Amino acid sequence: MANSDFLDQLRAIVGDEYVIDHREDLLVYEYDGSVDRSMPRAVVLPANTDEVSRVMALAYEAGITVVGRGSGTGLSGGAITPPDGLQVAFPRMNQILEVDSVNRTALVEPGVINLDLDNYVRKFGMRYAPDPSSQRACSLGGNIAENAGGPHCLAYGATTNHVIGMEVVLEDGEVVYLGGQAREATGYDLRGAFVGSEGTFGIATSILVRLLPTPESVRTFLGIFPDIDSACTAVSAVIGYGIVPAALEMIDALSIKAVQNVTDAGYPNDAGAVLLIELEGLHEEVEEVTRDVESALWDTGAADVRIAEDDAERERLWVGRKTAFGAFGTIAPNYYLVDGVVPRTQLTQMLRKVSEVSERYGITIANVFHAGDGNLHPCMLFDAREPGVMESAMAAAAELMQECAALGGTLSGEHGIGLEKKEFMPLVYEDEDMAAMQRVREAFAPQNRLNPGKIFPDGSYYRPSPHPASHTAALYA
Repeated sequence: MANSDFLDQLRAIVGDEYVIDHREDLLVYEYDGSVDRSMPRAVVLPANTDEVSRVMALAYEAGITVVGRGSGTGLSGGAITPPDGLQVAFPRMNQILEVDSVNRTALVEPGVINLDLDNYVRKFGMRYAPDPSSQRACSLGGNIAENAGGPHCLAYGATTNHVIGMEVVLEDGEVVYLGGQAREATGYDLRGAFVGSEGTFGIATSILVRLLPTPESVRTFLGIFPDIDSACTAVSAVIGYGIVPAALEMIDALSIKAVQNVTDAGYPNDAGAVLLIELEGLHEEVEEVTRDVESALWDTGAADVRIAEDDAERERLWVGRKTAFGAFGTIAPNYYLVDGVVPRTQLTQMLRKVSEVSERYGITIANVFHAGDGNLHPCMLFDAREPGVMESAMAAAAELMQECAALGGTLSGEHGIGLEKKEFMPLVYEDEDMAAMQRVREAFAPQNRLNPGKIFPDGSYYRPSPHPASHTAALYA
């Protein structure tokens, strides 16, 4: 099928203004939050499930690959479209369709922004727990694709723990339903398999999520430490008390500097690291656990322990944490982030490795991460215009992934594998394991037309050039 005919048929499905194919307009769709870029042949903006189904069926018949796109905040190249591929984006499918206060569920479209859902359901005394750092911008559809996490997932689990059912369009346009109204279902958990499949199984067009009641009491601590080693010791001490906080985040000195450059979050400029800890629950329970948290922090060498006095101070502390990645722009124009996971007991050793790699490669690395579950976010800060710096950043990232695997961890806690980490999969999986995963994918998408070239190693790991925009030719080599 000629490209012009294909585009004409797309326009007949969704309308002329909802098919984007001019190069200048496509520039904003060629990348996500990673360093990779590749321009799609076109972007289509459907309004409902029927239009998604017809678009997918048309692309399937024409032999064209399809990539779903949420808000483009992903950090592993998950929304990068192969050359000549079609991108399906969801800014028009952004409605909260229903809130059931009795059963504590919400039915939403994939383009709903995470924070918008949380804000909306709070008027009913409920909340949506998963809260990625990109919460103000990321969409529920993208969260499902990557099984997004966030600070409060330490206690409440990642996206997969909060999705009950989905309406899904498969690669050939067929519409299927996974899960259902009940929180538990018999038979195979196809809903669970779909969440985190990074867009390779299908595209969700409506999503039923569970909501939690807003807690009776919330208490937020800022533990201030002279160095990152003592902060790591405090993490183990808090958990050692038998406490599972709602959130337990670590921010190192460089990240504190970046945050304080753009907003006064209340972090001390002379701290080696801070821990941001949040307790939630019944008032009496929070009061009791507060004493244990304070003891754990003081006993492990905290220079100071502060407790937010009101909602405004609590919000200020969290704004600092959730704007950290954007604040890194005050230190360097580019960053490359990986999100490996290690056991909590290995945090100190892993962070020493980060420091050693930073010094050896001459790359500044900042650390702000989910310390409670060992999910690190070493962020390499650099200027991509400097010759050779991208290669150094990628080599440094490779060493960090190898170290995570060697310490008994894994490659990703919430950002997904995508393009960025697919060639590292043999560090944690045997060939037989990956073959089994691919057979599961083939049950959903036997022609591999959805988001191909992601997750599994295929030898096409790119060799970045000095400017990130020139990666396209090697991404899918």
